[in-house]
Amino acid sequence: MAIALNTLVAEIDRHLDAARISDYCPNGLQVEGRAEVRRIVSGVTASQALLDAAVAWGADLVLVHHGYFWKSENPCVVGMKQRRLKTLLSHDISLLAYHLPLDVHPELGNNVQLAQRLGLAVEGPLEPGNPRSVGLLGSLAEPLAPAEFAARVAQALGREPLLVAGTRPIRRVGWCTGAAQGYIEQAIAAGVDAYLTGEVSESTVHSARENGISFLAAGHHATERYGVQALGEWIASRFGVEHRFVDCDNPV
Repeated sequence: MAIALNTLVAEIDRHLDAARISDYCPNGLQVEGRAEVRRIVSGVTASQALLDAAVAWGADLVLVHHGYFWKSENPCVVGMKQRRLKTLLSHDISLLAYHLPLDVHPELGNNVQLAQRLGLAVEGPLEPGNPRSVGLLGSLAEPLAPAEFAARVAQALGREPLLVAGTRPIRRVGWCTGAAQGYIEQAIAAGVDAYLTGEVSESTVHSARENGISFLAAGHHATERYGVQALGEWIASRFGVEHRFVDCDNPV
């Protein structure tokens, strides 16, 4: 079954409420391809490996969390950017990207999807009262030792997280997928036993240790694989198109 590209983009934009979210990149259609969509390849980042997989499968559209045209990047179409855009344009493939809208969505978002895999009951935003809050707060059904919670994360994500073990069992958790180690201060202020994100900075370790909480860095890529998969499956079920998620693994 096929759907018009402009109809599909409008429906996804509406469902994710993308227009209301201020971001570091354009959300929605970033590169326009053929007018109808039958096959969608999704992935975390619009890397060359993902584009090549889309070409090989005969995809009409690539759906990602990390697209192009970030505010801080060089706008010149040279090198890696030229090769990526050439691949899309020469094969008439569209690129559709959603960054923060796919982090915060209450059903399809990265943070909610990660919570489902870790057995975390969502209780609210990481920063109560802040409408721009990206991360979430929640709790485990039963307290776990830091090493036990790290083992659960490893089993769910298929990789060992970096663990800075705190001094108490973990029941209340704050989390934010991706590169959100800077939110550890908000998590501490919220009274969590553990804070989980994708990446780590040198200062994060000291913040966790000196405040007696556990900290887990489970991988930027690994924590953000699930929102785009959920969105791709939502599109496929709603519009009858084919969808395939391609996991181009990244150790970060």
